Amino acid sequence: MPNIVAVTPGFHRIPLPVVLSDSTHGLMSAFELITVRITDAEGAEGVGYTYTVGRNGGAIMDTLAREIEELVIGDDADRIEALWQKLWWALHYGGRGGPTVLALSAFDMALWDLKARRAGLPLWKLLGGHDPRVTCYAGGIDLDLPLDALLAQTDGNLSRGFRAIKMKVGRPKLSEDTARIAAMREHLGDGLPLMVDANMKWTADQAIRAARAFQPFDLTWLEEPLQPDDMAGHARVVREGGVPIATGENLRTLWDFRHLIASGGVTFPEPDVTNCGGITPFMKIAHLAEAFNLPVTSHGAHDVTVHLLAACPNGQFLEAHGFGLERYIEHPLVLEDGKAVAPDRPGHGIVFDWAGLARLAA
Repeated sequence: MPNIVAVTPGFHRIPLPVVLSDSTHGLMSAFELITVRITDAEGAEGVGYTYTVGRNGGAIMDTLAREIEELVIGDDADRIEALWQKLWWALHYGGRGGPTVLALSAFDMALWDLKARRAGLPLWKLLGGHDPRVTCYAGGIDLDLPLDALLAQTDGNLSRGFRAIKMKVGRPKLSEDTARIAAMREHLGDGLPLMVDANMKWTADQAIRAARAFQPFDLTWLEEPLQPDDMAGHARVVREGGVPIATGENLRTLWDFRHLIASGGVTFPEPDVTNCGGITPFMKIAHLAEAFNLPVTSHGAHDVTVHLLAACPNGQFLEAHGFGLERYIEHPLVLEDGKAVAPDRPGHGIVFDWAGLARLAA
């Protein structure tokens, strides 16, 4: 049996090539990468990870090292659902969300990687195997870029093979956002998917006003217009704004998504596998969305999430995130004709440069 014999977490601070910004998180010069390696009794290994925008990584690391390891040593690594439930309830009272769920997300990802490697299957096939090619967009973190720099960034992304673009909104004046979107739409031309992301900046009334102002520009969606727990407000924006809404990257549980979807507050549910509890709940969220005839998209961790959307018949629009790992992994994401291609390597196929990461240990 593939019993767990070791859980090895790591904590790294990854500098960004340029300082990034959005409407709520401030300036971001680095992100925290928290990894975990699970080893079974036969010597097989699975790898998982999560990240933060610069804070609380130590709490995630401590949860993995001080709590999760003690709870799972000796357990059967193939019983992923049982392990998830065991950890959820053991850690529930002291951490129903936040760093605890991010730690659980990384651990669960490592379990699925281990299981797929042992089976000799790429993760997307183990999870169901729908279509390895997923439409992919470049997600810019670019609110404070001057317009010429924003358009130059976009040209760079188009030259890399992206055929869909996301930009930030939430500047002090709505007229500034509208002018930048208008310039971007003119630059891209008609038809190329364009998304905008407000990062929880507005109230429902403000978001409705913004959505109506953005209607002429054929947006694929307006993302995270409100703080994540305002389910009723999201439903108002969907009904009254006239623009599709994507949200969910800051929801932490399957039950959060149930409330959001059932309330009519989202057009594109958007879980993040690194903070929603891992692959186990991500796939449940995707199938929940399918039951409501909704597409599911993603936030962050594109090197793993390409597998998850490739396993879903309703998977759409993988985000290639600004917090990329290209400098620290052996096989970066592959794009072909605007689509990300899920690899055929066993597991999720991410091979970290552990020596390079060791130099960035936090």
